[in-house]
Amino acid sequence: MEKFMLGKKAGMTQLFDESGIAIPVTVIDCGPIVVVQKKSVALDGYNAVKVGYGEIAERKLSKPAKGQFTKFGITPKKYLREFLTEAEFTVGQEIKADMFTVGDKVDVSGISKGKGFAGVIKRYNQKTGPLTHGSMYHRRVGSMGANTDPARVFPGKKLPGHMGSVNVTVQNLEVIMADGDRNILVLKGAVPGPKNGGILEIKTTVKSGK
Repeated sequence: MEKFMLGKKAGMTQLFDESGIAIPVTVIDCGPIVVVQKKSVALDGYNAVKVGYGEIAERKLSKPAKGQFTKFGITPKKYLREFLTEAEFTVGQEIKADMFTVGDKVDVSGISKGKGFAGVIKRYNQKTGPLTHGSMYHRRVGSMGANTDPARVFPGKKLPGHMGSVNVTVQNLEVIMADGDRNILVLKGAVPGPKNGGILEIKTTVKSGK
């Protein structure tokens, strides 16, 4: 069965295995999430569920947005996401972090930290120019291409610009702990985004066979 969850990154710490080796882990403050809508092949062309996470005041929602919750007596949710699944869920059903079990492999998607405007050295890890006095080319872009022919800059040239604040997916992370009572999911390794920041989507990895 496809497993999925929404949550926020609480921070990183370390745990120790039976042999005393430290394991870097990320703690995620998960759900519970609530099923808001079911989608089927007959009506929508695919099987999926729409789930909601996080509380929000009704006055902050438009009438159509509020209607999808009040129709089924569900408390309005701040975040809505869809997950493809063949499993059977009912509208209003609550899903907790213990949907996952220790040893599961998951993919985590979220918005990375924004770095603002950055040069090519920071943005693309390019090398610096000569650092001696008089070189006048310490942290600049580098060659922009030939002059007379083709007499233009090719698309895709790495240049300074906005860095970060994009959707990033980290694949094949292992579940170290899943606590449904405290709504905590602990994953081995790092996940995108800042602490207590944006929403994270957690679902069964596409690399389950590897």
